[in-house]
Amino acid sequence: MKGRQGRKERRQALQELLRQDPFLTDWQLADQLGVSVATIRLDRMALNIPELRERARIIAAGTFSEIKALHGEEVIGDLVELNLGRDGTSVLVVTGHMVFARNQILRGHYLFAQANSLAVALVDSELALTKTAQVEYKRPVKLDDRVVAKAQVTAAKDQRYQVSVESFVRERLVFRGEFVVVDVAHKGGAKRD
Repeated sequence: MKGRQGRKERRQALQELLRQDPFLTDWQLADQLGVSVATIRLDRMALNIPELRERARIIAAGTFSEIKALHGEEVIGDLVELNLGRDGTSVLVVTGHMVFARNQILRGHYLFAQANSLAVALVDSELALTKTAQVEYKRPVKLDDRVVAKAQVTAAKDQRYQVSVESFVRERLVFRGEFVVVDVAHKGGAKRD
């Protein structure tokens, strides 16, 4: 009976952890609950909770309809939150084709592309383009890491949007970027300086 009670409590704790952060990996859940990854997978299956990638897609499905400047599949990573003209979040899980074979470190253009596409997606326009970007790579990202990019519009004037993006792996800053995105669909937006 005690084993069953422990399982029930663990599964409730699993559900609560995923309510708080639906982007926790099986490894993170196993670590927090003090069990094996196999146990987490069995618990998820018993509770009909999909794996991380599928959870992200389900959440993202509701946000893709809001994007105007890009098609949903043009956003690098899984878009999980989008408030046009304000802020947004995307998650990128690092896979084998994204890393250098020799050291398993993520190629920098993936971090840039995730941040840039998120910045452009925030603009409430049919056509928005990046005018400038200032970026800093803070620390290496490795195979199987989960990069959470958070973007915020910090200023908007005359169809120009200043967007700040910070990317994290396990709450550690790995990338920072400042983007100027121009709404070129509105008159005057395509003006040359």
